[in-house]
Amino acid sequence: MRQRVVRVALTAALVAVVLLALPLALAIRSSLYADEWDHLERVALAGAVHVSPDYATGDPVELPGAPTGGRLGLYDPQLRLRSGDGPTTGDTPVRRALTGQAVRGHSGNDLVITVPVSHAEQVIGVVRASSPASAVRDRVLVAWAVLLGVTVFALAVAVLVARRQARALAAPLEDLSRHCRAVTEGDLNARAAPSSIAEIDQVASTHNEMLHSLSELLRRERDFTANASHQLRTPLTGLQLALEEGLAQEDDARLRPVLAEALATTHRLHQTVEEVLRLSRSPERTGAVGRGVPVARLLRETEARWHGLFADAGRRLDCATGDVPADVQVPGGPVSEVLGVLLDNARVHGHGTVRLGARDLGDALAFDVSDEGAVTDEPARLFDRGHTNAGPGTGIGLALALDLAVSLGGRLSLTNGDPATFTLLLPIRPDDRGDTTSAER
Repeated sequence: MRQRVVRVALTAALVAVVLLALPLALAIRSSLYADEWDHLERVALAGAVHVSPDYATGDPVELPGAPTGGRLGLYDPQLRLRSGDGPTTGDTPVRRALTGQAVRGHSGNDLVITVPVSHAEQVIGVVRASSPASAVRDRVLVAWAVLLGVTVFALAVAVLVARRQARALAAPLEDLSRHCRAVTEGDLNARAAPSSIAEIDQVASTHNEMLHSLSELLRRERDFTANASHQLRTPLTGLQLALEEGLAQEDDARLRPVLAEALATTHRLHQTVEEVLRLSRSPERTGAVGRGVPVARLLRETEARWHGLFADAGRRLDCATGDVPADVQVPGGPVSEVLGVLLDNARVHGHGTVRLGARDLGDALAFDVSDEGAVTDEPARLFDRGHTNAGPGTGIGLALALDLAVSLGGRLSLTNGDPATFTLLLPIRPDDRGDTTSAER
């Protein structure tokens, strides 16, 4: 920014100087030449005063001093030099002055002015005054050199002033940029400092107010999520204990599967609450994302959990581990939540058979969830919170799944629109390829 401010200021100063200097240079040239013409005219008129009508009969003529570096002479009507200094024969300005008018002109490299001398209404002679044009030209060049020096000095001062002003303007903006970068990196307590520039201070103040409002909004949302999750823990724990106690005491073979399924559902609900609570924390305070679970086991548990729901709807669920090694482990809780959201999305919005599979990409795993339906919405809007396209649902599931994927360092995207296919890419570290037996235990 500083360079741009300097360039703008220098350009404005240069334009102003050029618009001022060029007319001034022409005015100086015209003024110096006009002064020289006036000087020659005064000398010529002074010489004409000293000319007597009797000079033609031999009366000597005493002309005043010639102009500096120039010549002054008297010519008779026959164009002969009778007194003073000048060409032996009168030139064009002399001939034109014989008509009775003073003449300004050039003769060779000289500036010439001729003044007629009249007596009894007749021109009896011409006084010719001249000076070298080079002398005037030299004075013009000297004046232009001084003007150029003043121009350069003015531009130098403009550059210095522009650099100083650029520093004064850029410093608070650079400070504001550093503050915004700190906010981007997660420091919501950073605030822009005031400066001496009212407009920038207004921007900084508005930015600080906006940041304060956003911080308060985020704090309230996190507090609400944390409070809601915390308050759900106690009744969920009590419900789990009650179900476990009932399962231990119940001898009815018809009720035991129902209690076991209710207990498993309660465990899954407890895990969901824990994941929501984890996401509500700031990134730097987020702890472990869950213990490692082998991919094959995770897919089996997911199939067992969702098979009945799809069967009740008259649809089929296929699960396959593909080429994924048996020892590859993933965070069980978050990945299970993401796959649950994708399967529920396929159940509610999709059609036909739903396929869940995993692929080994070397340094990453790809979990694909597809059905026989088609997605017509814009892919970029599918993960917007609250977007339902006027269909069933709240528009929260895919947004939550995307947040979970990002918290794992992965990526969730729609990889195919027809048939609809969602893919979760999850990075795999070398230590994630551990001992399956120990993981199972």
